Amino acid sequence: MKALVFNKFGGPEVLEYREISAPTIRPDEILVRMKAIGLNFADIYRRKGNYHLAGEPPYILGYEGAGIVEKTGENVKGIEVGERIAFADVAYANAELVAVPLDKTIPVPETISYNEAASVLLQGLTAHYLTRDSYSIKKNDIVLVHAAAGGVGQLLIQIVKLLGGRVIGLTSSPEKAAAAKDAGADFVFLYDEDWKTRVLEATNRRGVDVVYESVGSTLQDSFAATRIGGTVVFYGMAGGDPAPVDPRMLMDTSKTLTGGDLWNVLTSHEERAARSNELFRWMEEGKVTVAEPKVFALSDGQDAHRYLESRKSTGKILLIP
Repeated sequence: MKALVFNKFGGPEVLEYREISAPTIRPDEILVRMKAIGLNFADIYRRKGNYHLAGEPPYILGYEGAGIVEKTGENVKGIEVGERIAFADVAYANAELVAVPLDKTIPVPETISYNEAASVLLQGLTAHYLTRDSYSIKKNDIVLVHAAAGGVGQLLIQIVKLLGGRVIGLTSSPEKAAAAKDAGADFVFLYDEDWKTRVLEATNRRGVDVVYESVGSTLQDSFAATRIGGTVVFYGMAGGDPAPVDPRMLMDTSKTLTGGDLWNVLTSHEERAARSNELFRWMEEGKVTVAEPKVFALSDGQDAHRYLESRKSTGKILLIP
């Protein structure tokens, strides 16, 4: 089979598209012929050597995608060859064939395309647990969403609106601001303006009920924009490490800092199925839409990585074998 691999850490130029051995599935695994593969910043970090990678080179990136069942292990029940499945957390996805553990399979309805499934799962399930678990959105909540034009950001906007909240988005350019508005944000402010003051003005000096903080370096500013008794949900640090938080500030303002990680939520097949089924249902009902992804051939993986690192993207990037 063909796969996108690399033998040493570095820039996009270390990626090679070449022939390697196909995976051998275990009794509780299925072999999936990939139709669409999601590209995420975690792939960039792993390529650079910032994240741990198991095994020996050649390394294969990718953790998310959708495709067709080509073969099933001897212990697999309930899934047949030819079925459509997706996954959000299976390694070595940047390949034509991927071995997927049975408990990590997510059935894909006929109404959802492979591109939609590969575009929505990792980011959509993240937005789902952030709005259901980390902080449960209530009707009329005012919510501040960082990186509002990104994949998670656009889905957060839509889910918050679906659950009855109002959204203030933060982005880095007028083009990205337009994408956040299209997703349903009530207000959108730019990072290079005095956005804390703008947020307070938009909330009559009260502050927002919750901030979804994915930048990291803006954590203190997020607290400044949060109402007394409000919550900041920290789930990423794309802009750098956050400054330490003084617990006395939390005590004095009755504010809450909480964290979120998808892998602490997707702990069973039942969790994956229940959450993805709700996400797919929202999509089928037209309540949540996925922006048209930017598509690259898997063989053009270097170009896809460069595009993601350029920060020009406003939605999902897919690799197609």
